[in-house]
Amino acid sequence: MSQKIEAIVKPELLVWARKSTGLTVAEAAAKTKVKSARLESWESGKTRPSIPQLRKLCGIYKRPLAALYLPEPPKTFTVLRDFRRFPGEVAGYESPALRWEIRRAQYRRDVAVDLFTDIEGAVPEFTPTAGTREDPENLGMRIRGILGVKPDEQIRWAHGYEAFARWRATIESQGVLVFQSTGVSLDETRGFSIYDALLPVIVINNKDSINGRIFTLLHEFVHLLLKEGGICDLEEDVTRPPEEDRIEVYCNRVSGASLVPRDELLREKIVAKTRSPQELTDEQIVSLARKYNVSREALLRRLLIFDRVSSAFYTAKREQYRQERKLQKMSTRPSSKTSLSRRCAAARPPKSSG
Repeated sequence: MSQKIEAIVKPELLVWARKSTGLTVAEAAAKTKVKSARLESWESGKTRPSIPQLRKLCGIYKRPLAALYLPEPPKTFTVLRDFRRFPGEVAGYESPALRWEIRRAQYRRDVAVDLFTDIEGAVPEFTPTAGTREDPENLGMRIRGILGVKPDEQIRWAHGYEAFARWRATIESQGVLVFQSTGVSLDETRGFSIYDALLPVIVINNKDSINGRIFTLLHEFVHLLLKEGGICDLEEDVTRPPEEDRIEVYCNRVSGASLVPRDELLREKIVAKTRSPQELTDEQIVSLARKYNVSREALLRRLLIFDRVSSAFYTAKREQYRQERKLQKMSTRPSSKTSLSRRCAAARPPKSSG
């Protein structure tokens, strides 16, 4: 029987790799299929893993084998500002999937900077800026000018997927890298951004609806203009620390102003026929939302801002949409009659893609 070959790695590298991934000892041990006591023994230096066990850990921690043979743990991982709800279910916590997406985005950016430097020379700086004292409506129009999106052009976009592609292309033309993630729960984040003067990054959660992704794309672009990258869920009716809440509400307002310009909206026949708050039919709301490729809720939020619907009407409709999403989510769950093979296939985590 051949003798086990031990991996001569520093215990602190094992601790760093696990913690930077966001896994507890128990979670990492379960994935490695060893007892927690054994993993703790490796991390304390009392024993060492075998080479195959180390390779397995690398796969779980999503680190190259060479990273665990470094002289000391790296200290280059950037912690993003957390703009999510607080002190609710997700703020302050980053799942292993989210940490992986952040690391992957940072790595992709580093590679892109190197490639651009080698091929084109110096990387052009991202120069557009903004401040929260600027009127949201004015900034929304300024963003449309920066991106070169005219109202008549936007109206011609056939559907949400074309609109997302066009908005994405215009933002990328400003020197922004835009990626999509698939492995992170939508309950955890709708997107995040990493600010840098050279090739800043926006990552959109691909599990969101296409109109939701468009809104998040513009929301994160505003964060970049403010030079404030971070992790976002875009919820407004939740509790956050005051500064984070102020910035999130502002970014939402500017995103709405960019997608649904005030003057264009108020000229709509459905909206212009009265200056007092009114109730719209579901068909009218859907028609306007489709025209601008935004969600019904985002459209109603714009109408509420300009006093074209009442607060009570907006609140009632928002609750209606939440209940509809809840029922839709329940209807897509596998039933008890679904075959075991189909349920297992549905439970497999999606592959990450950019």
